[in-house]
Amino acid sequence: MPVPRANWKGFLKIAELSCPVALYTAASTSDRIAFHTLNRATGHRVRRQYVDSETGKPVESEDQVKGYEVGSDDYVVLEPDEVASAVPTSDKTLSIEAFVKTDAIDDVYMDKPYYLSPSELSGNEVYDLLRDGMKSTQSAALARTVLFRRMRTVLIQAHANGLIATTLNFDYEVRPAKDAFNSIPDMKISGEMLDLAKHIIGTKQGTFDPEKYDDRYEAALADLVKAKIEGKTIKAPKRASDEKVVDLMQALRESAGIKDKKAGAGDKKKPVKKPAASTQKKAG
Repeated sequence: MPVPRANWKGFLKIAELSCPVALYTAASTSDRIAFHTLNRATGHRVRRQYVDSETGKPVESEDQVKGYEVGSDDYVVLEPDEVASAVPTSDKTLSIEAFVKTDAIDDVYMDKPYYLSPSELSGNEVYDLLRDGMKSTQSAALARTVLFRRMRTVLIQAHANGLIATTLNFDYEVRPAKDAFNSIPDMKISGEMLDLAKHIIGTKQGTFDPEKYDDRYEAALADLVKAKIEGKTIKAPKRASDEKVVDLMQALRESAGIKDKKAGAGDKKKPVKKPAASTQKKAG
């Protein structure tokens, strides 16, 4: 297999200890099926072009500048060298500033994961020392460096025999949860309903295997492309009809494998085993 290309190279540093490291992309969408936009009439690819919103004339790249809108159609113009002056100076050092517990960072702050690996054999000892130290203390490191033109905070965690470095979202990028949850009514679930929910969760316990979760859209696109290449007729799939609204308690009982209490006495079907007595609602 070809050696992956590093996104960044520098030094991982804590106090007087340092080691040369490299960041590699851990998750990417580059393997997804990609389409080009074509001219239906000619079959040729089309390309995007910037045009003046008033004159409609094309604007060449050398005539394009950044603009910050301060009012309706009123912009502060920034030249390329002015924008470049805002980029922080990089010393190529990923400096560890603090250690926190591995579960101390809210998931909404997690941005993008990278594999953090030694870039030279000379740094393996310090690298292994930091990795094993974090494993033994169940800690993660908060570090800062300039990545992709911005000063970024990175969470470093032990992962298998290496380290994972996850860039963190800035505070201003994370929207308050209350904005999404304020409309949720204050409802307390208890009694048999909660017991049944616990039972269902208990019977569905499992482990995460990423290979079991396929990208159905990607697979469907691959089949579609294959069918087109083979000259087959493409039929639009039938849309599933809307499901009927069901009684929540009845749905919970059925999900838990409990026979409907309203079933007639003449029903000869073998009853499904009920959850343990400890999970049933106590008589009031």
